[in-house]
Amino acid sequence: MKYSLPVSLLSIFGLISSQSANAETVNWQERGVSILDQLVAIPSVTDRKDEVKRAIGLMAQIFRDGGFGDVRIKDHDGTQSLILRWKAERPSRLKPILLLGHIDVVDALRDDWSRDPFKLTRDGDYYYGRGAIDMKNGIAAIATALLRLKAEGFKPSRDIIVFYSGDEETDGNGARRAATEWRSEIEAEFALNADAGGGAFAADGRSLGFGIQTSEKMYQSFSLTALNPGGHSSRPRPDNAIYDLAEALKRLAAHRFEPQLNETTKAYFTERAKQETGALGDAMRRWVANPQDGAAADLIEADPTEVGMTRTRCVATRLSGGHADNALPQTARALVNCRIFPGVEAVKVERELQTLAGEKVKVEPVGTATPSPPSPLRADVVKAYTEVVRKRHPGVQIVPQMSPGATDGLFFRSVGIPVYGVDGSWIVTPDDERAHGKDERIPVKAYHDSLDHWHELIRQLAR
Repeated sequence: MKYSLPVSLLSIFGLISSQSANAETVNWQERGVSILDQLVAIPSVTDRKDEVKRAIGLMAQIFRDGGFGDVRIKDHDGTQSLILRWKAERPSRLKPILLLGHIDVVDALRDDWSRDPFKLTRDGDYYYGRGAIDMKNGIAAIATALLRLKAEGFKPSRDIIVFYSGDEETDGNGARRAATEWRSEIEAEFALNADAGGGAFAADGRSLGFGIQTSEKMYQSFSLTALNPGGHSSRPRPDNAIYDLAEALKRLAAHRFEPQLNETTKAYFTERAKQETGALGDAMRRWVANPQDGAAADLIEADPTEVGMTRTRCVATRLSGGHADNALPQTARALVNCRIFPGVEAVKVERELQTLAGEKVKVEPVGTATPSPPSPLRADVVKAYTEVVRKRHPGVQIVPQMSPGATDGLFFRSVGIPVYGVDGSWIVTPDDERAHGKDERIPVKAYHDSLDHWHELIRQLAR
């Protein structure tokens, strides 16, 4: 029989403070669910900055109650981010590890969802709630792991730094500031990102592998603007700003940027080709063998699970035009969002877009792109991630991965701190791919797995 109850009623015993109980008496699974429950209940939507601050304050208090003294809340850009430092208790020459996550989420409307998006609810084998997969699950898992390690008497050989940002879903100013003006507070040998990596299973239970994210695309938007003298709508002109813009967008929709491979995506498609049969698998094998085989790359890109993995992709996301019902439009404008393949300069994409748009439409960048070079495959991180994942999923493939989207990690990569997406949760694809969407959810077992995953991964890399 299926049931649907607020998790707060199911995990009340997880609210026990680690100050009032030692590691042996705390149920760390319940504790992890309790933290996630409290986080989801705070609608920390980026443009609701007071709620973001409330969530940051919650995590700061949880850490302080757990015995961490060096917890700093950074006020910036109307919002907040959090930095925690756990000083090495067995000092070595090893530089710190940086643990990354973001506490803000995209909005969710109650009328759109089957249940309250800001109440963690267990329904059968799933936890539902905004942030269940993107990414309050990772915030709670990292926190639970550190609280548990502290309670167990673990003594790290290197500093462990936590950075939780409050604006990843929009401006990314927290991570940008951390990587630059707050650099001395987060300087690390490498970073582990809970906002990337993880596993996937097919509906039939077949493993599709776990990804370790070592690369991500650069985020850049462009405005496309068509201008026209306009006039009275009763006397249409042969040219029209809306039509000119529409023609440019039609050309963009049909356009495909040049396909590219780097170390990460070549390793990714090499492993994926071992799993896939039929035309998709053949295309992967052809492309890895010959990166000049654009037709093979096009076939891969056409598959819904591989969109954005072979090249830069740009898509129109906003549209406006005209100023009155009875007047010819003088201005029509579209916002085009691009996810640019690592190593490609934003100005090159701008020039290509301008060629597509033609003389009647002007292309201009919106904001400044942050380059994100791929991180090298560190043997220690790969080894630790592989061992910890395979403890729960024996023999599973570990695949280097490039995120088609962007995370806070790009700001740290851009200043020379390697970043690795190493989350331990997993989903059943495609049904659970609901980040930013309706009825976001995570399998109960996947979340519980991630609590132990982060505990073991941090212990192994900081022991």
